[in-house]
Formats: sequence, C-alpha cells, structure tokens
Amino acid sequence: MSIGISWVVFPTSKAFNGVDPVRDGNRILDSFKASSWCKNVISNGRGMKKRQSYENGGRLSLRSSMVATPAGEVALTSEQLVYDVVLKQAALVQRRLKSDEDLDVKPDILLPGSLGLLSEAYERCREVCAEYAKTFYLGILLMTPERRRAIWAIYVWCRRTDELVDGPNASHITPMALDRWEARLEDIFRGRPFDMLDAALADTVSRFPVDIQPFRDMIEGMRMDLWKSRYQNFDELYLYCYYVAGTVGLMSVPIMGIAPESQAATETVYNNALALGIANQLTNILRDVGEDARRGRIYLPQDELAQAGLTEDDIFAGKVTDKWRAFMKKQIQRARKFFDDAENGVKELSPASRWPVWASLLLYRQILDEIEANDYNNFTRRAYVGIPQKILALPLAYAKSLVPPRSSSALLNT
Repeated sequence: MSIGISWVVFPTSKAFNGVDPVRDGNRILDSFKASSWCKNVISNGRGMKKRQSYENGGRLSLRSSMVATPAGEVALTSEQLVYDVVLKQAALVQRRLKSDEDLDVKPDILLPGSLGLLSEAYERCREVCAEYAKTFYLGILLMTPERRRAIWAIYVWCRRTDELVDGPNASHITPMALDRWEARLEDIFRGRPFDMLDAALADTVSRFPVDIQPFRDMIEGMRMDLWKSRYQNFDELYLYCYYVAGTVGLMSVPIMGIAPESQAATETVYNNALALGIANQLTNILRDVGEDARRGRIYLPQDELAQAGLTEDDIFAGKVTDKWRAFMKKQIQRARKFFDDAENGVKELSPASRWPVWASLLLYRQILDEIEANDYNNFTRRAYVGIPQKILALPLAYAKSLVPPRSSSALLNT
C-alpha cells in the first residue's frame, strides 16, 4: 500500500514522468558531480556527522534490539524501540543548537559555478511537491526559503523510496535493489549525490541536524512489504507504521523547527511528530482495506480480528456486518488517539511551520469521519475528503497555527 508522509499520501508514479527510480532515478548529472559545490562537500566531509548519531557508527536495525525472555517473549515493545530513535534524534538536534548558538541553519560557502546547479535541483523538487502535494505545498510557502527547499527535497526522496515497492516496477524489485538504494542513501549523507534530486537532499542534510536512521528505517519498511502481508498484533503493525510513515515526522521536525518559546522537551515534540505519522498510516490502512485485500494484503492486527469473530475470509468477502462495524469502531478510536497526541506537538513547532501540519492533521482525521459516514464500508467505497471540506479546513488550520505554545507557567498549572 502507499505509505503516508506526515502531510500527504504519496501520489502515483506520474510525478517522475515515467522515470524508473529503481534504475537509479534520473540520469547522472556529470556536470553537477564535477561542480565545485559537490567537490567541496566531498572534500570537507559535510554530512558525515549525521551518520555518527549512533555511538557505534553502524547501521541499527530496530529488530536487533529485541531481547527474548527465557519464556521466549519479546522484552521490549516496538513502541519502546522506536522511542530510542526519537531520543537519539532529539539529542542530535540539541547538540546542533548548542554548537550553532544563535543559528539553527548554517549557510554554506558556495564556489562559483555551483549555485545554479543546486538551485535547479531544488526547483525540480519544488515542481514535484507543487503538483502532487498541493495543500501542503501552499502551506509551506510561509516557511523561510531554506526550510521550504529542505522539505521539498525530503518529500521527493520519500516518494522515490515508496515507488520502489508501490510503483509500476514494483514487481521487479528485490531485496538487493533496496540494498543498492540504501547504499545510495549512505552516499547522499556523505555528500556524494548520484543525481540532481539526490543533490538537493545531500545539501539539505548538510544544513540541518537530520539523522540518517529514519531514512534507513523507511527503506526497512519497503523491505518488509516485499515479504510480509500479515500482522499478528498491533505491536507488529506499529513497527511497520513507524517504518513507512512515522519516520517522516522524525525527518521533518529538524527542518520545521521548534518554536523558541516552547517549553516542551525536544524528545516530546519528536514523539508527537511520530504520533502524527502513525495516525496518518493507520488512517491509510483503514481507508484502503478493500484495495489492499484485492492485492492479497491485510494490514490489520490478526489477533484483534479473531477477538472480533472475524477471519481473513470475511475481509476477502468484503461484506459489512455488525462484527465488522464493531471492529472498525475500535480501530478508528485508536487512530484518533494518535491524532490527539500529535496535536500537542504541532503547537510546539515554529510559527511558520504550524499551518501546513495543522491542515494535514485536520484533513487526514476527517477521513476517519468519512469511513463512519460510509457505514464502515471500506471494502468497495473509498473514504475521501471533498474539496469543499478541504477549503473549510484551511482557515481553521491557520487559526490554530496562530496559537503559541503554552508558557512554562501554564505548564506548571496543568
């Protein structure tokens, strides 16, 4: 199924006009690689410190942290394991802010001949975002130019990654292809972009305290889609939702920034951003039950289906029954709880970043309302938010974005 980023569901593959991201995306830009900017990145090793946020300097798999008890049970839940990534990203941001003092974005010194090529790279990312993430694109225009460009670059990388397993060439994708894509990611963080779109991301991660682990974990989610089509319980599903959507929240908060007046702990804001990604992906899952079933996939906790008296045959039959309605009510309730948690984090973002995130949250949460309005028929009817509802949601999102974070005195009184 398509993964959901924090503000939009990934669109179809048309954004790349038939280009196959599996075969290394766009053409290699030899002129770009030969540019002074690219050579400067490689020689100075910019971006390398992002890879050192884990003390061992190596690749960390969340699954590798699971420890079995003598009874064979998993000692740590997926949520606990993911929170470790949250803490590490928050620590990275705090170290960067201390080192930069009054600057949270360091300007680069660009040598002659490189600025035009880099601007062209960001412009291509902007075009993709403008065409396929329209509502969010309008919202991020309030951000500073540096933050706008960075968000465009991250959006495009996430979309290309999703295309590997959900695009027109998905049937040809192998684990080896994803390994190559991850190796290419490592090169991006080393300041060695392969093509124009990679170059935009390489520049972004050199300017902002973005850690590589959420990017690696998103690729891990793509690997999971190659072999896993059932989830035994919500703990397994939570990990998948983190991989394919919660990661985007961790990628984005360093770009969007936290309000200077915010009294919330950095890790709290990141955890709430993670909650928005989880909420969005759970909403995708509940909306696309019928579509996924036709592809032989069931992204619903098997144990909870059994508790509700439902089987896989009921899903494939696609009939709305009282048992199905009762099951869906509980699933929607859980998704709404994640949206509620996410609201607390949106309030703490920098003022210019709040509007697009509020718009995303309000619009995505309305999809759950539409599932209910369809009498829980997510087998043959696709729940969506119509244009009039979107138009009405934007002013409300903007009004919410004007509300500043709670002061320290307010926090003490709660």
